[in-house]
Amino acid sequence: QVRLEESGGGLVQAGGSLSVSCAAFGRAASDRAMGWFRQAPGKEREFVASIGWNGEEIFYAESVKGRFTISRDNANNIVLLQMENVRPEDTAVYYCNTGWAGELLINPLNALDAWGQGTLVTVSS
Repeated sequence: QVRLEESGGGLVQAGGSLSVSCAAFGRAASDRAMGWFRQAPGKEREFVASIGWNGEEIFYAESVKGRFTISRDNANNIVLLQMENVRPEDTAVYYCNTGWAGELLINPLNALDAWGQGTLVTVSS
């Protein structure tokens, strides 16, 4: 199984930018799709973005399309989420996970590994 560790969250003003990172340990995740998810207080975990094992199939939630960019570095088992023009509604704990395909990760229930601790992103208005 893959152990996932998210980092890079913090406080950012609305309209600003922030990048979060996810490192995979224990088993290479380079042959799996990877995705980002988030959970705001009092809400269910939701899909944010996913990327296929080779970086060619990319999906975004409508709410972040055009503002967030997902990328991966298979050599270092890392997946990144660059967030631009953030909004207060982007405030959440951000998690990553792996899956058999990027499209499958649109449903968080299809995530394959145990959830990590996540990294908190807070957007102030």
